[in-house]
Amino acid sequence: MSSLETSFSKIGNEYPSPFRTLAVAATALFLLSALWGFFDTRLIDGSPVWMKPLKFALSLAILFGTLEIVERRLSERVRNGWTLSITVLVMTAAFLSEMAYIFFQAAQAEDSHFNYSTPFHEFMYTVVMAGGAVALVACVGLIGWLVKRDDEADLSPVMREAIWLGFILSFVLTMIVAGFLSSNGGRFVGIHPEGAPTIPLFGWSGVTGDLRPAHFLSLHAMQVLPLLAFWLERRKVKRAIRVVRSVAVGYTLVTLTVFSMALAGIPLIPLA
Repeated sequence: MSSLETSFSKIGNEYPSPFRTLAVAATALFLLSALWGFFDTRLIDGSPVWMKPLKFALSLAILFGTLEIVERRLSERVRNGWTLSITVLVMTAAFLSEMAYIFFQAAQAEDSHFNYSTPFHEFMYTVVMAGGAVALVACVGLIGWLVKRDDEADLSPVMREAIWLGFILSFVLTMIVAGFLSSNGGRFVGIHPEGAPTIPLFGWSGVTGDLRPAHFLSLHAMQVLPLLAFWLERRKVKRAIRVVRSVAVGYTLVTLTVFSMALAGIPLIPLA
């Protein structure tokens, strides 16, 4: 049985996972946002007011679900250690504070991001939300470090390599891209006129530089590389660790290229 399949088979056994609780909570918020959106049709900057809570809740559900699978492969010593316990507390506080403010702002039909309209909103965005975002990705990097150092973890060599590289890449690349995004004062580099074409489903600009594609790539390195390792193991690919390392380098270059395109005002996919 492969590492990922074994991970799923153990869910619900041995001990309750705090990351499962967080994943369930984020999923509930996702469903609540989707349901609420059917009845509340107000818009913020042309988008439904509940779209941002929905996207954030979905992203966090995927994050915590990924962490639960990885956590269950760690040794009992690491799972019960103070480092992981503190990490869980920090991520829980960041999750609750971020989602509470995003939901509150959506209910008011006001932006939660790049909102400097009052001292309160400026503090919530630049301190609470920024601090929460940094805490979340820093904790991902820390868990990647724990995976690398946990010699007793129930992981194959290729899966261990994929997880710690993917987690570290998500931390480093997100700090670069999201750091600039927050200081830029907006998601666009250039002018995105109201009503201009966007990439379907994602809503990314098709006429100017948009920092969100690079942000998306940076966040999901932590899923892409372990899924690659899972596929390599099933195919019994030789030198799989070398493949994972090569893809990690390529993934980094692609993310930085997409980021550079946005900085140059070039849309990911020109639509006009």
